[in-house]
Amino acid sequence: MERTRADQMGMIATTLNCLALADVLEQQGVDVRVQTAIEMRSLAEPYIRNRAIRHLDKGRVVIFGCGTGSPFFSTDTAAVLRAAEINADVILLAKNIDGVYSADPKVDPNAVKFDFITYDDVLARHLTVMDATATSLSMDNSIPVLLFALKDPENIYRVIMGENIGTIVKGTIVKEEKK
Repeated sequence: MERTRADQMGMIATTLNCLALADVLEQQGVDVRVQTAIEMRSLAEPYIRNRAIRHLDKGRVVIFGCGTGSPFFSTDTAAVLRAAEINADVILLAKNIDGVYSADPKVDPNAVKFDFITYDDVLARHLTVMDATATSLSMDNSIPVLLFALKDPENIYRVIMGENIGTIVKGTIVKEEKK
């Protein structure tokens, strides 16, 4: 399939996920807004930075769909872009792996999991935490990334409550630092 068309389909698919998540949160009494980078007015609000910030200031959860609205940019890059735009404190990145490793732990039994790692180390070692654009953008905007396993739905709660799971990617690591 042609890359641009495939990316457009992926953007639409993220909106389906956003609407599903919004529904679950609303059933729990959470006030939610879905904003999309591609206009879908009958399904969600168009992404407008100031509106997103206003919703957040009012205590609402804002879920961003459609990535950046442009092909050739990953959802990780879109997440970092939106985080930078709304001045987020951290990016919580749920993936199919429980943290950042020195190598692919499925291939290399000697792979070591990091509790902390710098953006520079991720880029220099070509680790696949996120794509290089997303990593560079989070580094340029000094937004830490906390990568943790998606497979356990309780992990989101654990991360929010400050439990020591996953890997933190940030600018500098202090030797005595503990998560």
